[in-house]
Amino acid sequence: MAWVYLGIAGLLEIVWAFAMKQSDGFTRLGPSIVTLVAMIGSFVLLSLSMKSLPLGTAYTIWTGIGAVGAFLVGILWLGEQANAMRIAAALLIVGGLLLMKLSSPA
Repeated sequence: MAWVYLGIAGLLEIVWAFAMKQSDGFTRLGPSIVTLVAMIGSFVLLSLSMKSLPLGTAYTIWTGIGAVGAFLVGILWLGEQANAMRIAAALLIVGGLLLMKLSSPA
């Protein structure tokens, strides 16, 4: 169950990052509320996953999901640049996440 919590926590990190961008420096109420609620949910689920997963594994995967997810949201919804070097960097992060998962205790 810890891996499920961690995956959802990572997805919520993507949500709060996107909502924070949409909040325009916390000047728009709706996105500001979504940011705070998603942050709290993400932190709670991360902490639950850490009950049985090692700190380094849980935190690395959580931030990696958020980083790659925010990168993809930026490209797909915000029209940010997608060049070969940025895509290669994201793929390296994904590779690191896979290695972290494979090297962690079951």
